[in-house]
Amino acid sequence: MNTLEAQLTVGLTPYQMIGIPIAILGAVLMSVSAMLQHRGVSKVDAGIGSDSSGGLGMRQFWRLLRRPSWVFGTLLIGIAIVCQLGALMFAPLVVVQPIGVVSLIVTTLITARQTRHRLSKRKIIAVLMSVLGIAGFVLVAATVVTDARVTERQVITVLVIAVIAVALTGIAFVILRHRRGRNLFYIIAGGVLYGFVATFAKVILARLQTDGIDTYTVLCAAGLLLTLLVGGYFVQTAYATGTTEMVIAGLTVVDPIVAVTIGIVVLGEVAGATAITYLLFILFGALAVCGVFLLESSQTDEEIRAARRHALGVSTNQIETREQ
Repeated sequence: MNTLEAQLTVGLTPYQMIGIPIAILGAVLMSVSAMLQHRGVSKVDAGIGSDSSGGLGMRQFWRLLRRPSWVFGTLLIGIAIVCQLGALMFAPLVVVQPIGVVSLIVTTLITARQTRHRLSKRKIIAVLMSVLGIAGFVLVAATVVTDARVTERQVITVLVIAVIAVALTGIAFVILRHRRGRNLFYIIAGGVLYGFVATFAKVILARLQTDGIDTYTVLCAAGLLLTLLVGGYFVQTAYATGTTEMVIAGLTVVDPIVAVTIGIVVLGEVAGATAITYLLFILFGALAVCGVFLLESSQTDEEIRAARRHALGVSTNQIETREQ
């Protein structure tokens, strides 16, 4: 009987597909919020005459709270998270989380328009690689996803992995915060921890539907808050040393890969998968990750400066006049 029920629930149902447009809306809001927060961080750094590339301090944080653009961006992130939670109420984690790559498309197009830089072929290829990789990931997952009860053992496993991830990123931060390439670390660290935010959200929703509020639900809520705060800290710091599109690129690829991997390995959301399915997961995931690294290598110093100038509300002509 259990085998028959499992077979009947494999693949997305019309009810679960409702979560897809909700997730897309959340992705668009995430893109807009990232641009507003990047503007806020840039203006705070300019105001104090330094940058937050080595990590945000309390001085920068309190100034951010007084920046309308940053505060409004933060509110939009809250709405985006609500959309994500709404999507997770309908569809499995392995389908909802990768849809965030829509943010990358929106952010890349808007950034190019704002900075008046034409998209290079290399950058277009990088974005296409990330989008196609994640899209392939979703399509494969949609054919094998299953809905199953989240057990106490699975909850404990996720909590332990999350604690280890927070500890490792903290140690890496101390080591790498003043070294070259730290921006890529901030992006990856933020993406990894945001992946746990989505995972905890899905676990909490699943546990509420089957077991109600218990000790495990409360622990997951604490884990969600911890990974959200630490991951958010890395994301805000990443804005100080890079462009919005680069931050979004890392988040929309690293975040879903982490969340989906946990969904597959720990939560058993793809119980109907075969060896070929797992191979496709690896290939599409690798394609998406390669797209992020290609995008990072295609970023020029001039593009980063142009993004910062736009965030500060200073035109290119004004900068050139001052330099002369």
